Amino acid sequence: MSALAFEEVSYQYPSEDFDIIDRLSFQVEPGSFHCIIGASGCGKSTIFRMTNGLLAPKGGTIRVDGTPIAGRKGYCGYMPQKDLLFPWRSVGENVALPLEIQGGYSRKERRERAEEALADVGLPGCGDKMPQELSGGMRQRAAFARTMLTGSDLLLLDEPFSALDFLTRISMQEWLLDQWRRHHKTILFITHDVEEALFLSQSVLVVESTPIRALTEIPVPASDPRDRSCLKDPAMVELKEQLIALLRKQVAV
Repeated sequence: MSALAFEEVSYQYPSEDFDIIDRLSFQVEPGSFHCIIGASGCGKSTIFRMTNGLLAPKGGTIRVDGTPIAGRKGYCGYMPQKDLLFPWRSVGENVALPLEIQGGYSRKERRERAEEALADVGLPGCGDKMPQELSGGMRQRAAFARTMLTGSDLLLLDEPFSALDFLTRISMQEWLLDQWRRHHKTILFITHDVEEALFLSQSVLVVESTPIRALTEIPVPASDPRDRSCLKDPAMVELKEQLIALLRKQVAV
């Protein structure tokens, strides 16, 4: 059974006269890690917004674990580019927000679960801090902890590291791979960085044109576990150039 499946899914923004997603079908398997790449504005984030229910498809069916998502809640976790931590709430209160929304947890239980989640992402004892006291990388870890507390096996990460400095971004990529290996989640990760896509994913899903009618799946020739030395492998270097050429072709159209 697929963790996520699109079946002939279409979407049209009210301001446009065409479907930006046009009868798109694809699926991903449980526990897999895929990066989606494509030119800016091609519709990558629209796929995520339909998957998490923020947008309703014009047509077709989206399934998670074999069941249509219509009317369901809590079937996926979503982490946008910005951490979106509320500045007036402590880090722990921000992380516990999914539990607060779900209901059924006491304040003490929410606090304990949040502290456990923060410790799991390398932020023990940070629950009482305010978001502005954390660095960019620490804030993204807290945002990931909040996403994990949704309890969902499917995680949608929309360019979560793009605003970080280079060294912090590398560190966060390595950290995310470790989290994926430990928790066995299914991850879809949007990025504009081809090297990031190659380092993180088992296969890259490429948007080659808009409207999006298909995602071209390209396996990544690197084994797991991996470190950054895999990026120097000739096969990886060749694939990087191929992917860059595909993106340039789309921009030139």
